Amino acid sequence: MFIDSHCHLDFPEFQSRLPEVLANMKSANVSHALCISVDLPDFPKVLKLAQDHPHLYASVGVHPDYEDTPEPSFDFLVETALKHPKIIAIGETGLDYYRMGERSYESMEWQRERFRTHIRASIASHKPLIIHTRSASVDTIQILKEEGADRIGGVMHCFTESLDVAKAAMEMGFYISFSGIVTFKSAKDLQETCLKVPLERMLIETDSPYLAPIPYRGKTNEPAWVAKVGEFIANLKGLPLEDLAKATSQNFYDCFQIDRASS
Repeated sequence: MFIDSHCHLDFPEFQSRLPEVLANMKSANVSHALCISVDLPDFPKVLKLAQDHPHLYASVGVHPDYEDTPEPSFDFLVETALKHPKIIAIGETGLDYYRMGERSYESMEWQRERFRTHIRASIASHKPLIIHTRSASVDTIQILKEEGADRIGGVMHCFTESLDVAKAAMEMGFYISFSGIVTFKSAKDLQETCLKVPLERMLIETDSPYLAPIPYRGKTNEPAWVAKVGEFIANLKGLPLEDLAKATSQNFYDCFQIDRASS
């Protein structure tokens, strides 16, 4: 069985298709999925999905690239995470300088402060972090270190960075999660990194509705297709698919402190 460690089932692409998407998960041997919060206005939909479906979990947080949205406070993140058992993570959070353009480095301080708030809430609530980093890996790793994120760990989601970044994250107790990007023909460097990330520190995800893996690239992604990510990585590493599925699923339970027997 596979687990999709990062998806967005509350997004509009799934509103009319949710029963079909959940059925597809079952058919593809995808047992669970983590639905990720990206802003506070839509968080109730994420939480409801987790509360309505035993095999879905939720996070709470605000995406680093969402500027014009209500800001999450430390108290809100901690209290919400502790109040709802189906919330298993804080995020997604992190840094995204990709669209910074001509804006100054100093003008992105709001992102760095938001990131610090999430890390502090994660440590206080004992809920692991979901980290998004794009064009900002140096600052991401530095802030994680400064805030003591090694006390809680989490996952580097949709990983596309270098092996050095992966090693720095793993040294702080983070798992490295690979999405459909790793299956792309243009992703040779990422595939080399994937080869060198130990299986015991690896997760797989879809980030659906985005980044559909080969052979579905260009289509609306969905959690069932995390199996294709798993198949690609198993072939890349020369592993039996069953071993890849078993290891990444156990890593999910370990990362998010879930009792597998009760899941």
